[in-house]
Amino acid sequence: MSKKVLSTQEEIKSKSKNIRVRLQSKFYDEVGEIPHNEYPRPQFERDSFFNLNGTWDFCMQDASAEFKGYDSKILVPFSPECLLSGLDGKICQPTDVLYYKREFTLPKGFIKSRTFLNFGAVDFECEVKINSKVVGTHKGGFVPFTFDVTDCIKEGANTIEVKVTDPTDTSYHTRAKQALKNGGIWYTPQSGIWQTVYLESVPEKYIADMLITPDIDSDSVRIKLELVGGGEATVKAFDGKKEIAKAQTENGEAVLSLKDYELWSPENPKLYDLEIEYGTDKIKSYFGMRKFSVMEDKHGKKRLALNNKIYFQSGVLDQGYWSDGMLTPPTDSAMEYDIKLMKDMGFNMLRKHIKIEPLRWYYHCDRLGMIVWQDFVTGGRKYKFSVIGIGGFLNLPTKDTKRNYKKFSRHDEEGRAEYYAEMETEMNYLKNCVCLGTWVPFNEGWGQFDSKIATEKVRALDPTRIIDSVSGWYDQGVGNTDMKSLHIYFTPIKCPKDPRVCVLSEFGGYSYKERPHVFSPNKSFGYRIYSTAEKLEKAFKKLYEKSIVKNVKKGFSATVYTQVSDVEEEINGFITYDRKVVKIPVQTVVECNEMIKKCYRELLGE
Repeated sequence: MSKKVLSTQEEIKSKSKNIRVRLQSKFYDEVGEIPHNEYPRPQFERDSFFNLNGTWDFCMQDASAEFKGYDSKILVPFSPECLLSGLDGKICQPTDVLYYKREFTLPKGFIKSRTFLNFGAVDFECEVKINSKVVGTHKGGFVPFTFDVTDCIKEGANTIEVKVTDPTDTSYHTRAKQALKNGGIWYTPQSGIWQTVYLESVPEKYIADMLITPDIDSDSVRIKLELVGGGEATVKAFDGKKEIAKAQTENGEAVLSLKDYELWSPENPKLYDLEIEYGTDKIKSYFGMRKFSVMEDKHGKKRLALNNKIYFQSGVLDQGYWSDGMLTPPTDSAMEYDIKLMKDMGFNMLRKHIKIEPLRWYYHCDRLGMIVWQDFVTGGRKYKFSVIGIGGFLNLPTKDTKRNYKKFSRHDEEGRAEYYAEMETEMNYLKNCVCLGTWVPFNEGWGQFDSKIATEKVRALDPTRIIDSVSGWYDQGVGNTDMKSLHIYFTPIKCPKDPRVCVLSEFGGYSYKERPHVFSPNKSFGYRIYSTAEKLEKAFKKLYEKSIVKNVKKGFSATVYTQVSDVEEEINGFITYDRKVVKIPVQTVVECNEMIKKCYRELLGE
């Protein structure tokens, strides 16, 4: 199937009559017949992999009607609303149902003792059949899931069917920034399969899961395995082809002692390979020796630290949206492009905003050397502007406990339980990512509740990383989080006096509309909009010279500029939504980051 159903500049109209342009990204023509055909899980790789991405039969129809049959083709894993799907961009409504079907042939010898069907993400609720047998159902649009299909899969011809419904923002479920009435900072909703679908088969005894915990203070790395079938496994570490450590597990755990190793950092993203053998099951992985912590500087001010040294994190807000794939990157190289460009600009951190990426994105951050702050995905009922907008900007003190559940759109007990369940799933999914240094449970009051309890849960699940409990506003006070986290767009930037680590977790958002590379020709959103690229560059440089450097001296340990790319009506990216134009020269951004580095060196007396 050709994905080029629609022209580059085809205009479609939303209910508000706002013109929308469906832009091809610079990676559009690189998308093949089987998109994202790379192994999807580099942190836990086995040699069994059958990719189900590609062309599927498809139908979108009203859920109350009898299924009418498949009437179109879709390119999986792209949602039907996006250009790369090959469809016309019709938005799935809460009253609609999506039907997917694909026939495939498994080669002889693929099936071992047990076979698993893996989905990277499906938005939102789905039922899956293999050869007409229901193998499972799942709720949650941003987390991976797996079904055991051993009893119904076979060598040769098979059929997979997936049925999906998506309430978007009409319920309390996680939805991130999707909105049926979209515009400004709220985006076009999408639905259905949006990450890789694949099969793997394992022997009777197999490795089900793994936790890697590096410890630079003891010069070791701990490997904890979930083994199915009894017995123990052998763990080996390699530097290139050279074996540097080996151990046998005891009760599923092994500690590898290391000598003369290199620390992982953005400046030196050194990774070591792992091989785990358990009977005939073999897993390949990797690790980096690094430590995220909080330390005091010589003035007694708490600062972020990397590898037991105070370390400034200069970051960018990264929403991971694409003009032709929406939440789904068009290609693996597209993900790499964004990360590498930000690093070329001098940044050492990305705040992944209200989205869980495919594991390969984190792998690229690991190997390229980019620290990641990871937001959890937001949910709750429709947010009140008086809470997420006015209340936040005015910095009104508000408790996020039971008496204010409704105020924060979190009055559904099921929704609060779902948040915790998905939080645990997200953390387990990303636990072995070397780059991941900070968890961010809540953002700007969006569906925020009981942040003190949430922080305690995160800390219990992962004591090795930093926590920015409530990014932006509705801070619940000292002791609730590692950070005092501020978003400042409209008022003068000022570092507060606070006993915690102080971070400017959003700022900037300076905007310029780079025609014709825009999603909405007649609407724009940005915090300060400039009429020319030259004026944008000048203002950006002035912002760093006059505000950021000064406040780094006064105590900020990290800054997060908004943002990597334009997204729909938002035109405040370093690059356009289609990734074809870099709006602020790379060298200008490098110089601004160098100013911060110089300031920090002087501050620390280096």
